[in-house]
Amino acid sequence: MSEFTRAEACAVAIAETFRGDGELLVSPIGTLPSIGARLAKLTFEPDLLLTDGVAYLLANVLPVGGAKGPEPIVEGWMPYRTVFDMLWAGRRHVMMGATQIDRFGNQNIACIGDPKQPKAQLLGMRGGPGNTLNHPTSYWVPNHSRRSFVPQVDVVTGVGYDRAAALGPIASRFHEIRRVVSNLGVFDFDTPDHAMRVVSLHRGVRVEDVVDATGFELVIPDDLSETRAPTDEELKLMREVIDPDGIGSKEVRV
Repeated sequence: MSEFTRAEACAVAIAETFRGDGELLVSPIGTLPSIGARLAKLTFEPDLLLTDGVAYLLANVLPVGGAKGPEPIVEGWMPYRTVFDMLWAGRRHVMMGATQIDRFGNQNIACIGDPKQPKAQLLGMRGGPGNTLNHPTSYWVPNHSRRSFVPQVDVVTGVGYDRAAALGPIASRFHEIRRVVSNLGVFDFDTPDHAMRVVSLHRGVRVEDVVDATGFELVIPDDLSETRAPTDEELKLMREVIDPDGIGSKEVRV
């Protein structure tokens, strides 16, 4: 097995969040999520639906960051208005960022501090509420710290398990926070009360590192594993086809 970077390990962990999705529309937001989704499509999930970033569904995979690649092979047209048909039916899996995320998967990308007079204005609600209540959602956090993994988010833009349950069965129909991938490890909510659980740690990361960088108590299983390493084929695809300019490494803070 070849040597690999932390960014490449994160890309593989992100790709794994899409395993088993089949013919779902995948919306990866950010460079490494885009690399991971492309990697999944080129390996174990060839039926994933990826757009060109605007309205065309592509049969092939283009490199990230505008690097020179093959001509796009268009297999469908999906203007913005038709995305909602997929969204409301649970036929989409989005990976968003999270400026803040809490123990039950509530996400904040709106603002930091009191919403009436925030310390920092961020993106706003965007599609967070609709995404999290209507189809699978995962999160990518490139800088795992107590500022991002917090006891309580300042504003709820993405709905976590506790709030979805409080809204009732209709709200929980398609609600699924699949995975959280950070620069330190992979996390899910597969616990009795849907509290965040450590799934795996990236190579070189200790349990103490994650605990120290998290502002709430994590569920830590006894059989904690190391995040799967990239195969030689995956490294070749990432380095030569998906991200030949290596821009994914700029998104990771070790």
